[in-house]
Amino acid sequence: MAIRKDAKVELIRTVPLFAHCSKRELAQIAAIADEIDFPSGKELIREGDRGREFFVLLEGTVDVQRGGTKLATLKAGDFVGEFALVSRIPRTATVTTTSPVRALVITDRTFRSLLDDAPQIQVKVLEALAARLAQIIQTPTL
Repeated sequence: MAIRKDAKVELIRTVPLFAHCSKRELAQIAAIADEIDFPSGKELIREGDRGREFFVLLEGTVDVQRGGTKLATLKAGDFVGEFALVSRIPRTATVTTTSPVRALVITDRTFRSLLDDAPQIQVKVLEALAARLAQIIQTPTL
């Protein structure tokens, strides 16, 4: 059963990369998200590969591993791979389904096309990235 448009928008809203986007902009992003089913045992992301997709889990679970060590289990409402939408850096972990999974998937190609058509979203994504980097890099105060 397909997810409702407003439910898609609400799921997309939870992604920090889209934190600065308006409801209309979130709807534009949600419109390019495809709903895809994956079987249990499917590798969605492989550590070291170039990222091409971003996933928001609708149903099911996935395990996240780095260097063969399990880091986390994600479930419905969680997301993974958002940096693939804005960067060509290698994946930092492997993500494998541990049950049948239904997910929203956005590819880097469709996302970049959206950014070309909606530069205001591009600016807001950059603002969100800058905010996340500022949290990571704690500069000493003078």
